[in-house]
Amino acid sequence: MKVRFRPGLATSIVVAAGLLLGAPSIAAAQTEGFALNRFDPSERGSEWFVLESLQFDGESKWALGLVGDWAYKPLVLYEDGDEQAALVEDQLFVHLGGSVILEDSVRLSVSVPLALVVDGEDVTVNGTPFGVDTGAAFGDVGLGVDARFFGKNRDPLRLGAGLGLHVPTGSRDAFTGDGSTRIVPRLVVAGDSGQLAYSGKVALDIRTQGDDFAGEPFGSELQFAAAIGVRLLDEKLLLGPELSGATGVSEGDAVFARPTTPLELVLGGHYQLSDDWRIGAGAGPGLTRGLGTPALRVLASIEWSPAEEQVVAPKDEDGDGIVDTEDACPTVAGVATSDPKTNGCPAPQDSDGDGIVDTADACPSEAGVATSDPKTNGCPLPKDSDGDGIVDVEDACPTVAGTKTSDPKTNGCPPPKDTDGDGIFDPEDACPDQRGERSADPRKNGCPRALVEKGQIKILERIEFDTGKATIRGESDGVLQAVLKILSEHPEITKLRVEGHTDNQGTQGMNLVLSRNRAAAVVKWLVDHGVDKQRLTSQGFGQSKPIDSNDTEAGKQNNRRVEFHIVEEKGTTKGGGVK
Repeated sequence: MKVRFRPGLATSIVVAAGLLLGAPSIAAAQTEGFALNRFDPSERGSEWFVLESLQFDGESKWALGLVGDWAYKPLVLYEDGDEQAALVEDQLFVHLGGSVILEDSVRLSVSVPLALVVDGEDVTVNGTPFGVDTGAAFGDVGLGVDARFFGKNRDPLRLGAGLGLHVPTGSRDAFTGDGSTRIVPRLVVAGDSGQLAYSGKVALDIRTQGDDFAGEPFGSELQFAAAIGVRLLDEKLLLGPELSGATGVSEGDAVFARPTTPLELVLGGHYQLSDDWRIGAGAGPGLTRGLGTPALRVLASIEWSPAEEQVVAPKDEDGDGIVDTEDACPTVAGVATSDPKTNGCPAPQDSDGDGIVDTADACPSEAGVATSDPKTNGCPLPKDSDGDGIVDVEDACPTVAGTKTSDPKTNGCPPPKDTDGDGIFDPEDACPDQRGERSADPRKNGCPRALVEKGQIKILERIEFDTGKATIRGESDGVLQAVLKILSEHPEITKLRVEGHTDNQGTQGMNLVLSRNRAAAVVKWLVDHGVDKQRLTSQGFGQSKPIDSNDTEAGKQNNRRVEFHIVEEKGTTKGGGVK
C-alpha cells in the first residue's frame, strides 16, 4: 500500500511513494515545510493577477495595493486514492504591495505577504511526522526591479526583464517560507491590439535551499505564465484567463514530473473604478498534481495609484510679460491695457492715415472712409471695375461684365456656356468639348462613358466582374456599349489591345491568369456584339502594373481595371505593338 500527498480534486502530489506498510520507519525523514503558496502576485500597477502589463509610462508614479488570496487544500494526505487528512487545508494570504516608476522604463517594487489563516492537521505516516503551525504568519517578503526596453503603453508589443528577490521572512513550520533566499530573474512580454490584451512570462526561481520534501526533489524551478483578455465597458474592465505553472529543474527526474510541476488556471477581471482606484476578482482550479497546487484558489484585489496631475506653466509666447491667456495678441509683443480686447497688443496704428486705427480698419493699407459696417470701415468706396453695375465685392467676375443673379457664385458673370451642347454648362461639365450624360459625380458630369484620349479608349466607369472570376457583370453593359460605339464610329482604329490588371491579393500566378481571362472575356463581348475579331487582341498583366497603392481598399480597387490601348490606326502604329 502506498501513501501520497496531493491537492484535492484532479490535482495531486506524490510525497511518499514507495513507502510500504510494514517497512522500517524512516526516522531521518525531512518534515520541515517550504513556501507552499504558488500564487506570486504581479507587482502593483499591473492589470493582471499573475502577469505583468509593463505599463511603465510616467516618472515617479507609484501604486499601493492589497491582494487577497485563499487556497483550499493545497496539501492533502491520500492513502490508496482516498483522502485521509489535509496537512494544509486552508491558506488565506493578504499581499501588501507597492511600486514606483523611477522613469518611463524602470520600476522598483515590494510585496509583503501575510498569512492570516493557515489551517491543517498533523499526521504521521510510517513513523514520519508531518505537521503545520496554524494561525497567522509572515511569508517571504519580495523585492523586485524591472525594466521595459521596448514599446510603450498600449503598443502591440512591449518587452521587459527584471529580477525578483524573496527574503526569508516566512515560516517553514507554517508552510509560508523557504527559510532561505530565492532569486528570480524573469523575461516578460505584453501588448494590446484593439480591445485585446495579452501577457507572457518566463522566469527561473533559484531556490538556495534544496531540501527534499517527503522524498520529492524540491529546488530551483522554471516558471511560466500566459494571459489573454478583452477590454470592455469603455476599456475600464479587463477580463480574461491567466495560466501559470512551473517545473523543477534542480534534478533531472524533477522536470515535468507530477509532484514538481504545479499548474493553475484563474479566470479574473480588473475594473478601473476611477482615475486612482482599481479593483479585481478571480477564481480557478489547480490543473496538475504539483506541490502546492490547490483544489481551488479565490483572489480579490484593490489598488490605489494617484493619477498624474497635468501642471502647465502659463505661456508668454511673445515675451511681453503678459501671459497668453490674457494677451489679446499672444504672438506679437505689446503693452498692457485695461481693455481685454487690446491687452498685450501693440499701440494702435493708422497705417494708411485715413483717421481709422488699424485694429478697426477693414482696409488698413488703403485710405478709405468710415462706415458703420466693420467689413467696410476704413475701406475705399466700392468699385465696379467692369462697369456692369455690380460692385466688385459682390461681383463673382469683377473684371468681366455680366448680369445680376441671386447666386453669389455667378452674380456679375456672363451667362454660362455649353460648348458641346449636351445641356450641361461648361463650369459644371467635366468634358466641356464632348457630349456626355449628367452625373452626380463631378468628375464624370457631362462626360461620355468612353472617349478617345492619348492613344486609348478611356472608360470613365469600371468594368465589373464576379469576384475572382472572369464573368462580366450585367451593370457593365453600358460602358461596354460605349466602347462598342467608339469602335463603330472610328473604323480607322484597326488594332485595339484590351489589357487586364489586378491588385496584389492572391498569388502572382493566379492574378496573371485572372487578368488574362478577364481581358479575353471583354474581347469576346465585343466580338459577340459585332466587332471584327481581327481588330482586337487581349493581354493580362496581373499585379505587375499598379497605378495606385495596394495598401488601401481604394487603391486596390483602382488597380483592378481593364484598359483599351489603340495599337494601330490606318497608316499609323501606336505603341509599337504588344508590350
